[in-house]
Amino acid sequence: MTDAPHFADPAAALPLHVVGPDALPAWLAALPETWRGWLTATGFAAGLGETCLLPGPDGQPIAAVAGLGSDTARRRVRFGLAKAAANLPGRDWQLQGDLTQAQKDEAALAFLLAAYRFDRYRPGKPAVPVARLVCPEGCDAARLLTMAEAEFLTRDLINTPAADMGPDALEAAFLSLANRFGAVTEVIRGDDLLAQNFPMIHAVGRASDRAPRLMQFRWGTKGPRLTLVGKGVCFDTGGLNIKPTGGMNLMKKDMGGAATVMGLAQMVMALDLPVQLRVIVPAVENAISGTAMRPKDILTSRKGLTVEVNDTDAEGRLILADALALAVEEPCDALISMATLTGAARVAVGPDLAPFYTDDDDIAAALAKGAKAGFDPAWRMPFHDAYDPVIEPGIADLDNSPGFGFAGSITAALFLRRFVGEARYLHFDIYGHCPSDAPARPKGGVGQGARAVLNALPDILGL
Repeated sequence: MTDAPHFADPAAALPLHVVGPDALPAWLAALPETWRGWLTATGFAAGLGETCLLPGPDGQPIAAVAGLGSDTARRRVRFGLAKAAANLPGRDWQLQGDLTQAQKDEAALAFLLAAYRFDRYRPGKPAVPVARLVCPEGCDAARLLTMAEAEFLTRDLINTPAADMGPDALEAAFLSLANRFGAVTEVIRGDDLLAQNFPMIHAVGRASDRAPRLMQFRWGTKGPRLTLVGKGVCFDTGGLNIKPTGGMNLMKKDMGGAATVMGLAQMVMALDLPVQLRVIVPAVENAISGTAMRPKDILTSRKGLTVEVNDTDAEGRLILADALALAVEEPCDALISMATLTGAARVAVGPDLAPFYTDDDDIAAALAKGAKAGFDPAWRMPFHDAYDPVIEPGIADLDNSPGFGFAGSITAALFLRRFVGEARYLHFDIYGHCPSDAPARPKGGVGQGARAVLNALPDILGL
């Protein structure tokens, strides 16, 4: 796993000049002739993340220049300066240039996130030194490091294959996080779920030889009450409605909601925010055996609502429903769920945006601001009341997979809303996976929405 992120030592850092295309001619004119000739000869044009080393008299680099790119390029590529991190030698670097505070924050976080490596299964592979930045002037080093460390946790959890990240391993990681910050924990496993009225979590996970469970911890004794719920399906075969190979290949990431909630919780606790935090994760493996739930089974939820199972592959909303019902049995000032819930959300907004649902306009406005500040894009989707009848099958109160054929992410969100009562509720339907290498985000597991929420919490909770 990747070492904890850290900033570079200023004493050993080389200058990293950052310049945009418009400022390049004047900047070049002020350089020593040797460097000006070198940059001209190499064709440096200050494109976003474009990098060129500047040699000293002995031919060794004594500085570097990175392109800031055009306004259009920066809008299109988040963490664009992380391209420079990938091209620079594994040395310490210090930003130089006329940058806004937001650009400094983005560059600092980009370099931290770009240092992530997942090498658990390649222990003999030599570690490659990575380029690291000195924390730029005006940046909150502790907060940025906390964000990066939490993101590393989320990525590690999602990237670990299901053989090593089943419900038992996710529980171990959950308890380790709680114990690190002195949180109070509780875990309910196996048939005890039935005894304590979590029937849908049990139904989804009972076919696996790795017992389903409901995990929660509590941290903090003062301030507003914040409850986080994360979907922890550690592998999803689809159940008896089995997925094809292509649909199953990425299902180790189906606990991405739990992983992201754990990353968010780590940030809240590490920054010692004045909140009463409660974290709830139902953890299951949706497997196939003679005890698996069947299509057309009718389950009675913790809340008492009955649910017709019209697709055993729509299991995430079932376990979340019991967890959300538990969450609202106590008062809370904000309830947030995160889940890799539907393919429909990917069709709607693609893999890079985190779609979210809320009926609270103040939460939505705070989240839009927090997403921009955290370089963590999110997009509001509607709880469209006109689709509510679609999730009512007639034979039971609710249908876990209506045959509507449209708006699959919206109908899933509406299903969850039935279990939260009057709570101030925010639901994310995330992807949790970067399909190809991107600046500061290597291919594989990725957190979505957590930094946006962290930045929004002061407005949401009045901190």
